[in-house]
Amino acid sequence: MTDESKSADHDSSMGARANANANAETSADADNVAETEAKPQAVAATHDLTFVPVERPAQPVAFASSADAGWSAASTRPDTTDDSAAQDKSDKLEKSGKSGTSNEFSEPDASADMDADDVDSGLARLDPLTVHPRRSSVVLCAVFGIFMLAAAAGVWWLAVRTATGQSYDDMVFNNFDALLPSGVRTLMKPFLISKVVIGISVAIGALAVVVIILRKRWWLIGQSLAFVAVSYAMHFLKYVLPRSILVNTVSNPANSAPSGHVLLAAAAGLLLVLAVPRVWRALACAVTSCFAIWIGMSVLVGRWHRPSDVVMALLLIGGLALLILAFTRTSGMDAPGSRFSSASVQIVASVMLTFGVLGVAYAGYIIWQIEPGLELGAQWAIMGATVSAGVLIVAVAALVFSMVLTMRQLTAAPLTRLGLVGAPPAPPVAR
Repeated sequence: MTDESKSADHDSSMGARANANANAETSADADNVAETEAKPQAVAATHDLTFVPVERPAQPVAFASSADAGWSAASTRPDTTDDSAAQDKSDKLEKSGKSGTSNEFSEPDASADMDADDVDSGLARLDPLTVHPRRSSVVLCAVFGIFMLAAAAGVWWLAVRTATGQSYDDMVFNNFDALLPSGVRTLMKPFLISKVVIGISVAIGALAVVVIILRKRWWLIGQSLAFVAVSYAMHFLKYVLPRSILVNTVSNPANSAPSGHVLLAAAAGLLLVLAVPRVWRALACAVTSCFAIWIGMSVLVGRWHRPSDVVMALLLIGGLALLILAFTRTSGMDAPGSRFSSASVQIVASVMLTFGVLGVAYAGYIIWQIEPGLELGAQWAIMGATVSAGVLIVAVAALVFSMVLTMRQLTAAPLTRLGLVGAPPAPPVAR
């Protein structure tokens, strides 16, 4: 074999080997391409419905793949589908709010038709003090009310069941008008007409009822009716309570405690104190207490009653009013949003309460000093008896009206955790 023949065979062998290598490489490249194309498809099939959390949970981001761009770990583009749906829902809500024709979003409008009971129930869940007073205020009303009723019973027992008490009553009964200035007696003469006292008292009570209706305090109407009914029933105690004769007296034993005119005047005045709103309570208390005191003095000047009859009537009405306040709730209170502490109530109640306590103590001291001369009818005891009677009536009236004023403010306007002490706070203004 020649050299040329060997060279040709070598070239043919090398060409066949090169073609084989080229075919192998082509086959490998084809396998790699197929594997590369299959891998993202498999990953995409695996993670197509898997979401990863991002900053806004309402807009999840999904893994995605593309045959043209190759496989990627995750897409960083947020899904705007929920935003579009929320915007469409907002547009529908606005339309339904204006036209009122959409049934899907008409449910929130039904809350505007809630009645007062629903409102009270909702407020009670947020803060019970919006629908009833503090328990401590209720307990104080009950305690002070029972105390005043017990004090009225004690006054009756001392004045009727003891010789000293009957002597004191009879001494004041005979001499009270003589020791008053003539000008004061002249001013009291119109109030010695029974129809005048009844007419003024009824007018005050009617004013209280009108105020309650205008304020829409419906629970307070029920309280007022109970107060008036029991007050009227107390008038018949004078026909039930016995009055034995222990000493020789000038006063008529048939007309005993309590004084019906004082009961009526004090009941009308306290009813007005319960009815008026916060800004008028102190003034109503001051004016009506003066009216009750004036009637109490008048029945002594006219010799209609003894001092114990007047004091007992004031204490009975005061105790009853406090017990009625113990049942205050819902519309018997001031409306939420109008509850403030009252400087006028604090000042007037404090002054009257202080004077009442000191006055009762002073009158008691005078009676204790003149006690030896009461049963003997000593002349030196007359001045002390009449002065102490006048002071005692004024002091008890001040004590009764100030206590009712104080407890009315506490039960009608408790300050709450919701801050309902004025106009509700306005929502923040968007900038």
